[in-house]
Amino acid sequence: MNLKRSLIAAGIALTALVATAAAPVATHGSHHGREKPTVVLVHGAFADGSSWNGVIDDLQRKGYPVIAPANPLRGLQDDAEYLSSVLDSIDGPIVLAGHSYGGSVITEAAAGDKDVKALVYIASFQLDVGESTAELAAKFPGGELGPALDAVPFPAADGTIGTDLYVKQGEFRRVFAADVPSRTTTLLAATQRPIAESALNDTATRAAWKTIPSWSLITTQDLTIPAKSMRFMSERARSHTTEIKASHAVAVSKPQAVVKMIDNAARATTR
Repeated sequence: MNLKRSLIAAGIALTALVATAAAPVATHGSHHGREKPTVVLVHGAFADGSSWNGVIDDLQRKGYPVIAPANPLRGLQDDAEYLSSVLDSIDGPIVLAGHSYGGSVITEAAAGDKDVKALVYIASFQLDVGESTAELAAKFPGGELGPALDAVPFPAADGTIGTDLYVKQGEFRRVFAADVPSRTTTLLAATQRPIAESALNDTATRAAWKTIPSWSLITTQDLTIPAKSMRFMSERARSHTTEIKASHAVAVSKPQAVVKMIDNAARATTR
């Protein structure tokens, strides 16, 4: 009986040891052994990470690791430095996507980062050095965001008074998300995150699209960024471009189109 019990105990111990050795070790920010790059999604003004929910769900089902960090929306260089810290925490190749002002931030943050293999601009800005987001938004006619904004003062960290910009809730669906159901846009308008006005006027010091392959999804029914502005930026950057009949909130209204472009960028640059 003692011998039998000893053999059973040894068998149990050996089984546990094998199972432990075979189990994958999960570490924060580590993607060792995965075939697909990490997709980092950067939201823009008047939105938050939840605006990517439909995109995230589909990307994860395709096997992509995904991170959608909170964009501070306080200043172009500060926002880019924050994003750079997020990118530095990720092991392996990265596909970096930005929506709207998020495109300005990824353009600044990704310059010189060898792990970023592709830039994906979703209804977005592709700044060149010395340009501001506000400048390119107004470069061509068709944008209707300006009159739809409310300016709200806030105390800045340096003791001065800054200005936060919100989209008026009554105008949110018309200028930002016209092809999104009204019930959803009501929630989006109520939970929108403001952007500091100064961030839109900050000028870029770097342009990552000059050295990193880029893709651009142009929304032809966009009243926030005119399609002509997006075409100008995409052509200048020699981006792989697709046009879609959608509002500025294309990641909410047509997430599959966004996923398709991200997947194409990943396949083309991280084989």
